[in-house]
Amino acid sequence: MTAMADPATRPTVDQVWDWLADVPDPEIPVVSVSDLGIVREVRWDGDTLVVAVTPTYSGCPATAVIDMTIESHLREQGIGRLRLERRLSPPWTTDWITPAARDKLRAYGIAPPVDGTAAAGAAAGRAARLSGQGLSVACPRCGSADTERVSQFGSTPCKASYRCRDCLEPFDYFKCH
Repeated sequence: MTAMADPATRPTVDQVWDWLADVPDPEIPVVSVSDLGIVREVRWDGDTLVVAVTPTYSGCPATAVIDMTIESHLREQGIGRLRLERRLSPPWTTDWITPAARDKLRAYGIAPPVDGTAAAGAAAGRAARLSGQGLSVACPRCGSADTERVSQFGSTPCKASYRCRDCLEPFDYFKCH
């Protein structure tokens, strides 16, 4: 029996969560995979550590890199038996982004999702919110609400391009999902 297989010597689930807090998102390195809420569960299944990950959306180009980075980081911590599970249900939502991550995004120059827009409303209202129509997105640089969407498509598929009418700076807005 290896040291990791022995429940008395293997890391606790809380310790693993702490380690995952150090794994940066490859597209937005100021936030971790746990900050974004894409790590859904950490558990031991016998002597195998299981980490369930929900991608931000099914076509996210960073999914493979995220899995590889999580695996590499946990192996550096001494985890020998590891299984990553892709969890698609329930689908990820920007409501899962932690308040601390929203602050980190803002400080990095990315407007975080407008609170409450991801999960609220009927299908037609939700489609309008997802498209950015009628949203008041505050500029992450000066805080002004006098902003306009320049393009539904930003630097990555999960962001839209905005511009502040007050400070005239362009910025990304993390779209609601």
